[in-house]
Amino acid sequence: MALLLWLLLWGVLPLGAQEKTRLPGETRHDTTLIRPGTTPRSTVPAPPSSPGVLSVPGQSLQDPDKKRIDIEQADFLEFNEAIVANAQRLIGNVRIRHNEVLMWCDSAYAYNGTNRVDAFGNVHINQGDTAHLYADMIYYDGDRSFARAIKNVRLVNKSTTLFSDTVDYDLVPNMGYYDDNGKIIDSTNVLTSQIARYFVDEDIVYFYQNVVGYNDKYRLESDTVKYNTATGIFYIQGPTTIRDSVNTIYAEDGWYDSRTGEAQLLKNPLVYNEKQQMKGDVIDYDRNKGYGKARGMIEIIDIDNNIIVKGRNAWFDEITETAFITDSALFIMVSEGDSLFLHADTLKTVADTIPDEKIIKAFNGVRFYRTDLQGKCDSLVYFSRDSTIQLHREPVLWSEIHQMSADYIEMMTYNPAPDEVHLRNNAFIISRQDSVMFDQVKGKNMTGFIVNEQLDHIFVDGNGQTIYYARDKGNTIGLNRAESSKLAIQFREGKAHRISFLGNPEGKLTPIPQLSDEERHLAGFDWKEKIRPLSREDIFRKTSPSSVAPSSQPEEPETAPSSQPEEPALVPAGEEK
Repeated sequence: MALLLWLLLWGVLPLGAQEKTRLPGETRHDTTLIRPGTTPRSTVPAPPSSPGVLSVPGQSLQDPDKKRIDIEQADFLEFNEAIVANAQRLIGNVRIRHNEVLMWCDSAYAYNGTNRVDAFGNVHINQGDTAHLYADMIYYDGDRSFARAIKNVRLVNKSTTLFSDTVDYDLVPNMGYYDDNGKIIDSTNVLTSQIARYFVDEDIVYFYQNVVGYNDKYRLESDTVKYNTATGIFYIQGPTTIRDSVNTIYAEDGWYDSRTGEAQLLKNPLVYNEKQQMKGDVIDYDRNKGYGKARGMIEIIDIDNNIIVKGRNAWFDEITETAFITDSALFIMVSEGDSLFLHADTLKTVADTIPDEKIIKAFNGVRFYRTDLQGKCDSLVYFSRDSTIQLHREPVLWSEIHQMSADYIEMMTYNPAPDEVHLRNNAFIISRQDSVMFDQVKGKNMTGFIVNEQLDHIFVDGNGQTIYYARDKGNTIGLNRAESSKLAIQFREGKAHRISFLGNPEGKLTPIPQLSDEERHLAGFDWKEKIRPLSREDIFRKTSPSSVAPSSQPEEPETAPSSQPEEPALVPAGEEK
């Protein structure tokens, strides 16, 4: 008998399995079949006003001092101690009320002296016209304000529905929970997890273990998430990945609005796709606008172009493919042999006219370092399509013993070599031989050719002047000064090896003992070794007023900084400024 009771309570054995087949005209009140015209034992007849329906208003199944369960309706009511001790069996159109809880079902056991009910078949519980709980079977304990729903369970609140095989429902906090897989569907999202706690009054669900949320715009995977069913906002409380049609975002703290696509990522945040990725201490992201901003230790990686950009403040717009980086901004052009490190007060990336190519602009106090090349200028433009670099406003380059300066410098990379350096207006090259001897070339415009990371030869076009120390068998014999409208100079081991004069040259060789200090330098000579970057860390050193950062950073904008630094004019690669 105990086994039979257990099977009944847990829905393993249908109620009908304990009954014999009814004959036409038979009515069941207990385990005995009652023929028409006979009187059943231990039955309560239906009142005359409601033929065939048992209605017992105010009938209490417990002590009068306790809030009681009221059986408001049933087709039949029977007692049989042999089946279930101290319980009434209610059959057909059952309706029971306890405080603000109303229950409907096909059949039930109501236990005398307690507020316990075991309900079977199309069970429906409602509390205060808020949440509705549906299941094939519900165990209800009114003394504990607790219900356990089993099989085909649905907990419905407004537009939100929880599905699971088993749900425990705590009526005091109005909270339903499952721990063996379930699903919640609302007007926006579908969410599944192994464990969930649904606080109905607060419209809050806590999901744990194997959490998945999705609609047609995104897919979320997490270990722990808090979700607001009214707003569609996820509160990230553990490792979480969210994928949309463009990007994947990851964070371990923060929030994500599944309706608007807005997010704030607070712990180990990352936004990435196949072409690039962004890290930061805090990332704000708007999926629909394609806009975001980041703060803290920021790192942006351009995978296709082998570029890394770092800083402490960043704004990016995916639609216009524009980004700003400020505060300790660092640009790294990655190379297998040697990477270039560049610092400026502000970095900006924009889309080139060529698909998937970028233009990177650096403003104010630009300094860069590579083991074979260093430089400084006020502003710089880099083209990823051909690795061309344009230097504006007082640019200077250093390579080994050479210093190159002009009003404008452009570096162009070719494969195969040589690479080219174009110096436009007031071009000046200085090659240091020792502490007092400097070979010098000056002219209007120059083009230098780099082979194996060394200056190989240069052409001077317009107002060419040169002084270089003449050598004979390794000994310096004098200073050779020459002028010509055009010059061609060949270098060997960093020294002027051969000079070709095109036009009508003028030259003079002065022995070393006869040289005055003025004769050792061309007009405009300025050896700028003190401002030369000496390492990748040294690029952050401030060296002149023109490179000092502004006293305040631009305010954070909605789509871009409200005030932008003055940009250098773009010069098409290979053309003179």
